[in-house]
Amino acid sequence: MTTQFGQINTAHDASCEVMRFDAPPKPRWYAVQCLAHRESTATVHLRNQDFTVFLPRRRKTRRHARKLDVVLAPFFPGYLFVSLDLTRDQWRSVNGTCGVGHLVMQGDAPLPAPVGVVETIRDACDELGILKSQGDGLECGQSVRILTGAFADLMGQIDRLDDSGGVRVLREIMGGRIPVVLPRENVMRADNCL
Repeated sequence: MTTQFGQINTAHDASCEVMRFDAPPKPRWYAVQCLAHRESTATVHLRNQDFTVFLPRRRKTRRHARKLDVVLAPFFPGYLFVSLDLTRDQWRSVNGTCGVGHLVMQGDAPLPAPVGVVETIRDACDELGILKSQGDGLECGQSVRILTGAFADLMGQIDRLDDSGGVRVLREIMGGRIPVVLPRENVMRADNCL
C-alpha cells in the first residue's frame, strides 16, 4: 500500500499484524555540466528555481596584461552540484536552465555522486563555498604547490615553518634553490592537488 508518506509494508504474524513505514528517499547530490564559463549563471538560475546548489570555488592567481590578481574560480571547471530527490523534484527542468549543459546521466536517469564525496568537499569550504586554506598539516621537506602571487601554480619544497604562519618554500630557479616566504594559506600540499 502507498501513502503520501511512503510505502507501508504489512507483515503477518501469528499474533498480530505489524505495519512498517519505509522512509522516503533522501535527496542526493548530482553533477551538472555547465556551458563554458557559465557556472555562476547556472547557479543563480537554479537557485531561482529553488534547487539547492553547491559550486565549490578556490582562489586563483590570474595573470593578464602584466598584472596579477586573485580571482575566485570553480574548483571543478565546467561543473557544479545540485541536490535532488528524483521522486519529488522536477529534475528535467535542470537541463533547460540558463547556463546548464545537462545533468550527468546514466541511461535515462541522473547519476548520483558517490555518497560522502560532495559532503566532504562542502566541509572543506567556508560559508561562501570557497575552499579553506590547506596550510594545516604542512611539514618541512614536503612538496607544495604555490596558490597565489607571482609563483602561482608552481611547485616547491618547504624549507621552514614559522610560528607566525609563514612558510619558506625553496624553488628551483635557474639551477639554484631560491627561498620564497609566503603565508601558509598560499600553499597547498602537493598530494592534495588535482
